[in-house]
Amino acid sequence: MKSLTMGALGAALLLCGAAFAPANAAWGPTRPVEFIIPAGPGGGADIMARTIQGIVTKHNLMKQPMVVINKAGGAGGEGFLDVKNSKGNPHKIVITLSNLFTTPMATGIPFSWKDLTPVAMLALDEFVLWVNAEKSYKSAKEFIDAAKAAGGTFKMGGTGSKQEDQIITEAIQKATGVKLIYIPQAGGGAVAVQLVGNHVDSTVNNPNEAIAHWRAGKLRPLCVFDSKKLDYHDKIAGDLAWDSVPTCKSSGLDIEYLMLRGIFMTPGATPDQVAYYVDLFKKVRETPEWKKLMSDGAFNQTFMTGADYTKWVTIEEKRHEDLMKAAGWLTK
Repeated sequence: MKSLTMGALGAALLLCGAAFAPANAAWGPTRPVEFIIPAGPGGGADIMARTIQGIVTKHNLMKQPMVVINKAGGAGGEGFLDVKNSKGNPHKIVITLSNLFTTPMATGIPFSWKDLTPVAMLALDEFVLWVNAEKSYKSAKEFIDAAKAAGGTFKMGGTGSKQEDQIITEAIQKATGVKLIYIPQAGGGAVAVQLVGNHVDSTVNNPNEAIAHWRAGKLRPLCVFDSKKLDYHDKIAGDLAWDSVPTCKSSGLDIEYLMLRGIFMTPGATPDQVAYYVDLFKKVRETPEWKKLMSDGAFNQTFMTGADYTKWVTIEEKRHEDLMKAAGWLTK
């Protein structure tokens, strides 16, 4: 029997190794992953994305780095169009907020969430009616009474125009008859600062956009726009916790609004690429840093993937279409 040459032996070993390799090896990033935020610094999406980046780095959850990039131009349209136009690039993902729906409806930009590949709902973000802690009103009713007495001069600060904060502001006006002057800002961080400085009279910021100012005694939460009280009991401001904040409905404001914090990929993503990110975010959710973010920000921790996620987004798009139509903000 003839002996194998070194070249033939190497080839045989390679073939043998290939026989034991999985038929479809799991996909993973081969270069840095761009994490697009279609909003400005300091807001809820920015806080969550940068927390995720820190978790991924600290716990070595990816072999490649994750690079967070804010693309807030055009009410987030800049970020969404970047991801849409990066078809087939699995190294780019985007975190969403309600401008996933409101921006194309209000601006007419050529974008729909259906242009992207759904990955996962990470959580639902709450909205809280906030006032400066120096003010005398301690409830939503007292605030509304004061706003009515002010004769249309009260200012409501919010993120962007014709987006979630202004949708809630419109709902408050319709529910109560009060007139509020809406003052748009670039992001939730700037909105909170405006309220701390008494440049506006109220905001409807997310919990994690204002918690630091509440903890410092600068802001006061009056009510949460959810159907039930928040189930978080750790003390934040003195003896007060998130579960100390009443629902707006129980305070006479029958308004409910929660916002998606979810992940999408570029068009053309394959099932194994989607599966990689689903698995990544499942690992993120198990870390103490994520659990602290959820607690500090009083998030609804619903997690969805696959058909359930797609169905939820479809229903939510229709709800926003109805809200935008009622406000007269649809471009078509």
